[in-house]
Amino acid sequence: MKLLIATRNPGKQREARRLRERAGIEVVFPDEAGVLESPEEEALELHDSLLANARAKAVHFCRATGLPTVGDDSGLEVFSLGGEPGVRSRRWAGSTGSRPEIDAANNAYLMRRLLGAPPNQRRARYRCVLVLLPKPGGVPEAFEGGCTGRITEEPRGTGGFGYDPYFLSDELGKTFGEATAEEKDAVSHRGRAFRALAEALAAKS
Repeated sequence: MKLLIATRNPGKQREARRLRERAGIEVVFPDEAGVLESPEEEALELHDSLLANARAKAVHFCRATGLPTVGDDSGLEVFSLGGEPGVRSRRWAGSTGSRPEIDAANNAYLMRRLLGAPPNQRRARYRCVLVLLPKPGGVPEAFEGGCTGRITEEPRGTGGFGYDPYFLSDELGKTFGEATAEEKDAVSHRGRAFRALAEALAAKS
């Protein structure tokens, strides 16, 4: 089964490729499917929940290609900040520019918000929601994964993307920035969501 993964984020694409290989799923991304980037895609992530954003992406790209499509949205939730940045994780600091520049601005804002906070106020979790749309107008199916940790005071490691150098995984005892790709995939929110998706697809085949 060929799936379109509805993301242009290079970090998410790298993880999806790795997870694809382990799950035996054939995937393509928008550029590979001939879908040029358009301004209307910015509105796909302006909903008030990860589920709504993921569904909007799935619907948009499924209509554009006719392929079974998986929409993805994920976010970091810091409990002492009332779950922020959550659904606004990518745009939290309001910065523009390249993805590395936006990541840097978001992480700097995170550090300002948690300046002086003790460890018990730095607890956080990552969440990922995937929405599978088998065909245009079809019935969507959602899958979710999560993982818990703590926000460090300084970045650790250069791997991953987004908030990864600051997210100290409970299960790994290291940040996602320090973890190998295999270590991160084993416990990450996206790894768990994709495995749930793969299991559902296998059960249907």
